[in-house]
Order: sequence, then structure tokens, then C-alpha cells
Amino acid sequence: MLRYSILDPTGNITAIVESPVEIARQPSTAAAIMRRHPEVEQVGFLQDVPDSKNVWAALRMAGGEFCGNASMSAAALLLSQDSRAEDEVHINLLVSGAGEPVALCLRPEGENGYLAEIVMPPALGISGTAFTFGNMRGTLPLVRMEGISHLVIEPDSVFFSLLENRSAAEEAVRAFCETLGADGLGLMFLDGRGTDLRMTPLVYVPGSGTCFWENSCASGSAAVGMVLAAKADSAAAISLREPGGTLQVRSDPASGETRLRGHVRVTARLEIPD
Repeated sequence: MLRYSILDPTGNITAIVESPVEIARQPSTAAAIMRRHPEVEQVGFLQDVPDSKNVWAALRMAGGEFCGNASMSAAALLLSQDSRAEDEVHINLLVSGAGEPVALCLRPEGENGYLAEIVMPPALGISGTAFTFGNMRGTLPLVRMEGISHLVIEPDSVFFSLLENRSAAEEAVRAFCETLGADGLGLMFLDGRGTDLRMTPLVYVPGSGTCFWENSCASGSAAVGMVLAAKADSAAAISLREPGGTLQVRSDPASGETRLRGHVRVTARLEIPD
């Protein structure tokens, strides 16, 4: 039997598989789960980490990418199964696409719910990068991360019009990802003023063959915080209103640390024939 759970991290519905699945079979297993549950946007696979006092478990995404929302989901699932859990628990996870363990802090919040904070892996680089799509040409802020990269697209960019043509946007993210040779790529459409902003995320992961207009994107939210902090050359604290809810980001270019906070809830625990 294949044992897995479904979680809701700010609307970015995630399935976490607890049964062992070989890496070669993970994309097809993820596809089967997503066919069974069309609301699921991504699938991660848990693995034990033997003899480790500092790391609770390892999480590998179906496409080998990094995912902040799935990291928070995996931590919440592990905590929900741990009778030793206290009011506030600090968890370290090994996550695909991140070279070092990822640190999380969770607090129980209602039935099967948690307030989660994650220290995001630092960016490998932030740069203005030129792109061409059809008759559109322009430069976009590119945030390269381990396991995934993101482009931040604001209303003054010619590429912002892709938000109104979703099929073209999906074609563009695939093309840009191939050009960059990235493990995954997000287009983060950002609008609003001050610290109260709206963001619409589109994420493509070639390893799993998925392209989703996500209800929220943790790594994309972190990328936006990094870009705004770099522009201001000072710490940025923002709230991002995304289709599934709000994520809070604080990014400090001086320390290089970006923290993201959101809510996650375990919604179902399931078993199906393997």
C-alpha cells in the first residue's frame, strides 16, 4: 500500500508520500496521486535519516526541485505524528534542491493546523537578465536558488501582459526555463504598493512535467522579498496576498537571511494500492 497525506499550505495543496518509493518511480507516482486528487499541485516523498540527531527526515520532491511550502507541509506532518511535540518545535529537514538542512519552526494552531516559519536557502545570485518571447523583449530580475529559480514580473514590464494570456505565460515559462537550464522556474507576477502586495505565481518543473498557476509559492515569495530588499539595500518585510492566502516574508541582505511564515494544515491521511 502507498501511504500519503494531503496538506494545505496557504492553498498550495501538497501530497507528502510516507511509503518508500524509488526515485525513478517518483514522477509516475506523483502523477497518479495528482490524477486521483486534481487539487494537488505538487508531491514530495519522505525518507528517514538514520542516526541523525539534528535532522528529522529527508524530503525529495518528485522533480528533484526545492519547495518551501512542501518543506513546511512535511514538517507539519511529522509534528502531527510526534507525541512529544511541544507548543513550539524546531525541525531541520534535508530537502531536495537545498545543499544544507532547512530550519523550520512550527506552533500548533487549531485542529491539525500549524503556524510555520521557514528559513529559506539563500539565493545563489540575483541579477537583471534579458529575455525574449515573441515580440516581447525586456530585462527581468532573476533569483537563482538551489533547486529552483524565479523571475519577478512587475506591471512596468512588457512581460506583465502574460498574466492576461495564461497559455502564452505557460509557453514562456517553459522556454525561459530551458534557456536558463534551471531545475524549475517560477514567474512571479507582482502588483501593489508598499508592504501590502499581490502576487500570482506560475511554476514549471521539467523533472515532474508540471506547470501550475499555484495558489501560493513559498520560494517565489522569498525571491520577491530578496529582490525588494536588494533594491532598497535594506531589510524588507512584506505581506504577499496570493490566490490561496497570505505569506509573510522578511529578507535581510546584510545577513543574507530570508524567513517566510505561513499556515499549514493536515487535511487527509490516505492509503491506496501501490
